[in-house]
Amino acid sequence: MPIYVKDGGTFREISSSAGSQLYVRDATSFTNKTIVNTYIKDGGVWRTVFTLFDTPTSFTEAGSGTTNFAVPANANAIHIQQAVGGGGGSMNGLGYDKGPDGEQGGRGGGSGGYISDKVFTVTGGETLTAIVGTGGANGANSGFNYTGAANPGTVTSLSGSSTNAIFSLAGGGGSSFSGGGVQGPTAIQTSGSAGTATIGTSLSTGTTVDGDNITSFNTGRAGSFNSGGNGAEGLPSGGPSKQPLCNGDNCNIAGAAGGNSYNGNVAGGAGGGSGSTGGVGNFGSGAGGGGKEAAGNTGGAGEMFYRFLRIA
Repeated sequence: MPIYVKDGGTFREISSSAGSQLYVRDATSFTNKTIVNTYIKDGGVWRTVFTLFDTPTSFTEAGSGTTNFAVPANANAIHIQQAVGGGGGSMNGLGYDKGPDGEQGGRGGGSGGYISDKVFTVTGGETLTAIVGTGGANGANSGFNYTGAANPGTVTSLSGSSTNAIFSLAGGGGSSFSGGGVQGPTAIQTSGSAGTATIGTSLSTGTTVDGDNITSFNTGRAGSFNSGGNGAEGLPSGGPSKQPLCNGDNCNIAGAAGGNSYNGNVAGGAGGGSGSTGGVGNFGSGAGGGGKEAAGNTGGAGEMFYRFLRIA
């Protein structure tokens, strides 16, 4: 859009192609400053004629899998409202009709690494590549097979053609068991591992050209600005063991819950009651283990929500 100024009674166009420059008087001197907004008084009313960049009020969701998108020319930052790796799947519960210890419920899957309300510097016009992970499927355990593992969730990441790696959020691990048999021994169970987070440098302070202080951003699932970190291990924690376990033939035992995601703000899938399927994970949390002789479930899918900003 051309800009005109009145020079000696004549309106002249300020044209960058002609080498012309427009200076703004700041305090006592003319300085070379970025013009954020331009207003013109029209019939006694000030009207906006130019805005460098408007911060969107809504966020865009990056769909599952790989998505490429361009940074707007006048943006220089991206606000990740929330992002998480996929949650791990869970295993079924086991029955030991002739075993020495009793029955077992399945263990929970782990949750993915996460980000909530972080702001990263990007370059206007560059291409960003977003990968959104999937939740891990429950483990298959047919017949009298007492060794198996559920699938882990997959990674959620963001990188730029100029900015390079921005973050990578690994999915949570799937739960597993091994070494069991219908007449014993009792299987050793392992909960799904926590997904790790590899996060580049984010901005801790700053104000957008719209006047928004980025430290006030807190609408992500973790509920606080500049939050991010590893996921959580599925339950029970503390390393491999026979648990969950009940003593006695045909005793009742529930499965264990999946790992919470977003620093405990999103619950993992619930453990299934004795004879009931474990609960599915949500938003990167782990799936709950199946109760005695019942199936596990799928971990929560990863996600990524973002919007572009211009930091003044």
